[in-house]
Amino acid sequence: MEKVLSPTSRSSTLVPMLIIGILFFIFGFVTWLNGALIPFLQIVCELNEFQALLVTFAFYIAYTVMALPMSFLLNILGYKKGMLAGLLIMAVGALLFIPAAQSAWYPLFLLALFTLGSGLTILQTATNPYLVCIGPHESAAMRISIMGLVNKAAGIIVPVVFAAMVLSDIDQFSAEALAVLSDVERQIQLAELSARLVVPYVYMTIVLLLLAVFIWFAPLPELPQEEGKEASSKGYVKAALAYPQLVLGVVALFCYVGVEVIAGDTIGLYGSQLGVAHFAILTSYTMSFMVIGYILGVLLIPRYLSQTLALQLSAIFGLLFSLGVMFASTESQQLSLIAFGWMGIPTVPDSVFFVALLGLANALVWPAVWPLALAGLGKLTATGSAMLIMGIAGGAILPLGYGYLAETSGNSQSAYWILLPCYLFILFYAFKGHKLSSWSSK
Repeated sequence: MEKVLSPTSRSSTLVPMLIIGILFFIFGFVTWLNGALIPFLQIVCELNEFQALLVTFAFYIAYTVMALPMSFLLNILGYKKGMLAGLLIMAVGALLFIPAAQSAWYPLFLLALFTLGSGLTILQTATNPYLVCIGPHESAAMRISIMGLVNKAAGIIVPVVFAAMVLSDIDQFSAEALAVLSDVERQIQLAELSARLVVPYVYMTIVLLLLAVFIWFAPLPELPQEEGKEASSKGYVKAALAYPQLVLGVVALFCYVGVEVIAGDTIGLYGSQLGVAHFAILTSYTMSFMVIGYILGVLLIPRYLSQTLALQLSAIFGLLFSLGVMFASTESQQLSLIAFGWMGIPTVPDSVFFVALLGLANALVWPAVWPLALAGLGKLTATGSAMLIMGIAGGAILPLGYGYLAETSGNSQSAYWILLPCYLFILFYAFKGHKLSSWSSK
């Protein structure tokens, strides 16, 4: 019989935190690979900007489609076996990349991404309640910040690894270089480029399977059983809808994940259009600023900074940085030269720098919204968690909206206005939405 973890037991939280930290690194590695994958597949599959951003749609829509089914599976299997199932599903998704790379067939790439997202859905549904429940509620954002730090550290590493393994001599596959080739020669070149994905995804499959074995033998306790049972009944979903802070929290996460993915996954495309030579690793810039934000969260929450104030500041800075993206120069590189150019890090145009800075504004939104949204739910916590996970659909819808605006207007910079209403809603939730205890105006 598996040991059940008490939410108030602090002495038994270290091992689960370490294990969940490993899982969050995997989350980050798989998730933020998309930022480098989008411009790569745009070349390989000869896509326009809107089509290329179907990568984020296929990956993140899995969270909406699969959140409740995966929560039901979680109730049947328990948290530990549910995590194991999630890793195995992800391994299947990684394997699908092999025939996709060999055929360079875009729909198969999208199916592989959807499968990876489905596996991540059950892992996210299982791990986030752990972080909220295994310690004091007022420091939940700090614990999630620690996991976010691990997640985004992976986001810094993965574009560099991807560039080293796949993107060497990428200049020979530029639109200009391919345009002078015959159709046959161009297809041979693109097939060669696509085949470079095989080895990295073989490695990813092996790592996921080894991690599944590790989870199987790991001393990972269960959360109290009644937490998991609640999500299996439609009646509890209806009951959870009576909590405004939860429902509005789902919308806030929808907005947040959308702007987070736009900041992390479009920066490479945007940089490429502006002629930035190192566009393939620009996701690392956004992730680096997110890591700084998470470090601040770990150091400041809750001792110096409340979860609510952290969310308010995040929304305000998000609005300011979004305006910077839209109106800053696309030629001057003065801001990045001042910020990190003196360290030898390649500089970027000021507008791209503000896209990266969005990582700093976004860092503490996820950690702050979770405890605020789940406050007072009691035995509905598992149901609320599944609903919050569905908010990740913002990562599917909003980047696609950005891609549509950029493609139809012909101006990628102005298309970033889609960020503004998202940050405005997060600002509303930070100041008022999370305080609503009833839909009644009384």
